Formats: sequence, C-alpha cells, structure tokens
Amino acid sequence: MAVSPGAAAMSAAIPSATPDASVTDSTSATPSTAVTPGTTPTAYERTGRSTPTRYRDRTSYDRELVHSILDAGYVCHLGFLRDGAPVVLPTLYGRVGERLYVHGSTGSRPLRSASGAEEPGMPVCLTVTHVDGLVLARSAFHHSLNYRSVVVHGTARRVTDEEEMRTALSALVDQAVPGRSADSRPPTAKELAATAVLRVDLSEVSAKVRAAGPGDDEEDLALPHWSGVVPVSTSYGTPVPADDLAPGIPVPGYLTAR
Repeated sequence: MAVSPGAAAMSAAIPSATPDASVTDSTSATPSTAVTPGTTPTAYERTGRSTPTRYRDRTSYDRELVHSILDAGYVCHLGFLRDGAPVVLPTLYGRVGERLYVHGSTGSRPLRSASGAEEPGMPVCLTVTHVDGLVLARSAFHHSLNYRSVVVHGTARRVTDEEEMRTALSALVDQAVPGRSADSRPPTAKELAATAVLRVDLSEVSAKVRAAGPGDDEEDLALPHWSGVVPVSTSYGTPVPADDLAPGIPVPGYLTAR
C-alpha cells in the first residue's frame, strides 16, 4: 500500500490508526507528564476539551509531534464567538516556543475583543491541518484522508509590548518563508501601530494523525474497485521576480532551497 511521504514519516511517531470499520471508544493512555523540576514535560496534559470523542487512538499529546505539525505550516483557522455566533477565520501564524502568534489588523473585531480592559483575552480554538493522502476504499463509506492536525484551546490576548511585537512579526514571516525576516526591512513604528497580533499559549493542545491504508470490510475485498492511497504533498514553483526588481538581485538561497 502506497502511503504519502509525510504520512509515512508520521507513522513512526504515532501508532497507525485502526481501520475505519473497527473504531472503538476506548481512551488511550494518558501520556506521563512527570518531569524533573525545571525541565519541560514531553507531553501536554490531556483535558476534557483536548480529548476527542472519536478515533482516540489517533490522538497524541506528544510535545515534539505537536511542534512538528505546527512548524510544517503557516495557515491556521481561528474560531471564536462574535455576537453569540461562531466565526472561523483563516490567518497566518508563527510559533515561538510554547506560544503561537496570529496575525491580524487593528480594525479586526476579534482582535479588539481580545484586548478588552475589563476581561482581557478572548476564548479561541485554533486548528492546523495537513492533508498527506486521499484514502480510497472499495466502499464509499470507508473513504478517508491521511492527515496531521493540531487543535489548540486557549485564550487569545493582544500583544502590546513593542519588543514582543517585533519578535512575533518576525516569527510570522519566517513561519512561511524561513530566513525571510532577516532579508527584509523591519516594520516601522507606523506599521507596528497598524498591525495587531494575538498570542495564544500552547497549553491545552492535542495532535491527531492518520497514516494508514483503506479499512475495507472483509466482504468487500473481492469487489472490482481500485483501493489504495493517493499521496498529497505541497510543492513550490520557480520564484517569479517583481516587475520593478532591480537587475542583478539574485534569488535568495532560502528560496532556491525549496
């Protein structure tokens, strides 16, 4: 069975999922968070909100796995309540240690809500997902995806400290294009004033991974339908220079490396 490269790599970090046809509701063992004082736990603590109701065997609280999934992307979906109704917005993010920084505008309503004076902060749910393969089964019911995902629950707070703002904005740029922040003009005071950044601590967080082939029912194995995995991966094209780029400026090495 062909499995996408990304999915195969993750299978070493988390046990392969059981076929879709044999899902159980049993809770996987809680990762141990007992550590020597002064060290960072190897796993996030499991909570009620970070425990899924389905496919719990695909869930992991391993800190290294969570970081690897977050570091592989740069677009997240940020969910929150606005006027009592749910809203989900796609936006850029950057990770610095155990914090995620989310980009926005000073005119954004959710960002204004996250900087209230009486009750600072805004409850949010942030998700990041990578699709590694299309899983085609013999039956339509058992079609699935191979994927890596992270769900973060927490409180988003507006970043107001100038030094932290600069750190956050550099992280946002480097999250999408590593090395770019050092190869561009830093923001001016006016640009900083026009930009808003939210901070979300990585505390209540979980990862979920599927890296397996189809889970066809035994009675369907003889059906004359192709079954397997179509790998999915992200690729980058040749950089296209701006029309007004000065002659002689080469493509940076951090781009040609892609």
